[in-house]
Amino acid sequence: MRVTICIGSACHLKGSREIIQQLQELVTEHGLSEKVDLNGSFCSGNCVNGVCVTVDDKLYSLKPDDTKEFFEKEILGRL
Repeated sequence: MRVTICIGSACHLKGSREIIQQLQELVTEHGLSEKVDLNGSFCSGNCVNGVCVTVDDKLYSLKPDDTKEFFEKEILGRL
């Protein structure tokens, strides 16, 4: 599974670094390093709503507070 987090300036200001850190910790905690490929990219073009995160090309907008719920639903829920 490929998960890409936007690290462009708008998303950086909205907490992309914190989201990346949380996702790295959750992937490691659940032993999913071999199944989940975390990547960074620049502007995904949808930075109005939050930090852009794509999972296998499906776009989501996240806030740092939503990261754990997002991980459980969209990542664990697909594996």
